[in-house]
Amino acid sequence: MSGPVPLETAPAPLESRPRVGLSLFWRTFFLLSLLLIGSIVAWLQTFRALEFEPRAMQTAQQIASLVNLSRAALQYSDAIARVSLIKALAEREDMRIMPRKTTDRYTVFDSASMDQNIARELMSRLGPGTLLAASVNGEAGLWVGFTIGEDSYWLLMDRTRFSRVGGRTWLIWLVTAAGLSLAGAALIARLINRPLKQLSFAASRVRDGDFDASRLDEKAVTSEIREVNIGFNRMAQQLAKIEQDRAVMLAGISHDLRTPLARLRLETEMSVADQDARDHMAADIDQLDAIIDKFLDYARPDHTELRRVSLNDVIQACVYAVQDQGDMRINVDMPRNMYVLADEVELARVISNLLENARRYGKTPDTGIAVVDIAAKTRNDWVLLKVRDHGPGVAPEALPNLMKPFFRGDTARTAATGAGLGLAIVDKTVQRMGGVFALANTSSGGLAAHIKLQRARTQNATEPSAAADGRSPAAQRR
Repeated sequence: MSGPVPLETAPAPLESRPRVGLSLFWRTFFLLSLLLIGSIVAWLQTFRALEFEPRAMQTAQQIASLVNLSRAALQYSDAIARVSLIKALAEREDMRIMPRKTTDRYTVFDSASMDQNIARELMSRLGPGTLLAASVNGEAGLWVGFTIGEDSYWLLMDRTRFSRVGGRTWLIWLVTAAGLSLAGAALIARLINRPLKQLSFAASRVRDGDFDASRLDEKAVTSEIREVNIGFNRMAQQLAKIEQDRAVMLAGISHDLRTPLARLRLETEMSVADQDARDHMAADIDQLDAIIDKFLDYARPDHTELRRVSLNDVIQACVYAVQDQGDMRINVDMPRNMYVLADEVELARVISNLLENARRYGKTPDTGIAVVDIAAKTRNDWVLLKVRDHGPGVAPEALPNLMKPFFRGDTARTAATGAGLGLAIVDKTVQRMGGVFALANTSSGGLAAHIKLQRARTQNATEPSAAADGRSPAAQRR
């Protein structure tokens, strides 16, 4: 019972789609960063208005005062006293005054070397004939050229006397403060969003039915977070109790129903003389018993232990169990040694439910035989399994509801007498094993069930095979 069957691409719900958007941490961090950057810009404007301009005026006044005092002292002293004065200024004030010649080569201060406010203030205080140079005849310094009558002089001051407004020091401090502020913003955003991240993780665990792993810290420092955590824990406890009560209730109802059904079967076989009536009554009892099994499967707890399972062996066992059905033909096309992370018993129940669903509702109208194709392939870290029939398919508007409990499909699929839980059980079981289940109508007719399971590593050659005698563990148990 094998044949080449092309594996169609799984429907879109099986593929993970990236979500566009920022996390709450980055959004909080960016908002705090914008607030800090706005504050720094406002601080810079305030600093410029209250510090830069007054310092420029003060520096210009100091330089202009030195030049004016030196010019006045030279102007009102005779030649001998002028020489002594120039010598005293050079020794005591570290200022050199020398004649300015027409052959002197000098470099004018540019806007990058001297603040424009200082230069403009100096020019207004010292007069239009004043020169400001960065070097004269190759000697760097703060050179101020002025005139006394017909004579022109250079006054050289130490560059340390002129502290440029807004040097590197304040820039370094500004960058350091901005970096520390951004680091603090990241820390604050993390502290704010950590409880929300824990709450989101706990909510996802509750959604998956893991109530024990969803407990939050009830001793948090923040009172609001502490109250939220306490309320969430109480809600998770109530949900766990409700889930447990539901499973116990369904199991109890199913167990209590089986006892009168067994008595009814015995009484039917012993009291009803008509063989045809007895067979119909026995069939009804078998149907009720099967419905009870469906309820038990649906009420099964959501916790399952995933192991490395051979998909080939599970499918072989499921096909072997129904190979004698005269109204069913199965074609299998899948590579060897495909392993998935699953529960072997749960996975066998999923495959069996899909095969039974295809046998009941996937028969071709002309032959009355359900032709089922089983195919599988690997994609990255996943295994894609497809179970397809060639029946009438399902109406597009009813397709999204097939996995809902107790939902019945269109008239092509209402000949069944079950409880309407088969596909809901398959969907719930696949989710318990960390996979995805989806249904889709095929382009050539029929319904295709797509299962996406986690891929397990390939079996080692030294690892003992579970199917050493030619049968899978599931088949051996049968």
